[in-house]
Amino acid sequence: MLAHGQLALAKGLLIALFDRARSERVEVALICFGGARAELRFGPAVPRWWNERWLEPIGGGGGTPLEAGMRRAAQLLESAARRDPARERHLWLFSDGRTTQWPARPRHADHVSVVDCEGAAVRVGRCRALAQAWQGACFDAEALLA
Repeated sequence: MLAHGQLALAKGLLIALFDRARSERVEVALICFGGARAELRFGPAVPRWWNERWLEPIGGGGGTPLEAGMRRAAQLLESAARRDPARERHLWLFSDGRTTQWPARPRHADHVSVVDCEGAAVRVGRCRALAQAWQGACFDAEALLA
């Protein structure tokens, strides 16, 4: 995610999604994972403002613990399903697909969107494959800015 400015691109898209959630009064959560852990940075709540401290520590550069991140997301989605079973739950995964882990689709995600942040000249295509395996949509990060 560090190469080709992809991490900065992902952060910009994340800010736009949080702004949209705030204007639509939609509850969101932000889980960041890297190195060896996954951590909840915000929510679940309706964002009232944007705080740069949520994004600043997000790093890149390999070692993506995708399974840990999806376990944490699955816990939040399950909790949301218990609180309000009628409300639809969306999972957005931002990744460059450069991971060897292939976790199961979180069961309580009604809709899955994988944002492909891969910027290398030779694309591996794992984000698209993961989205297909999870019966979700895959979006090219750069196309979302257009």
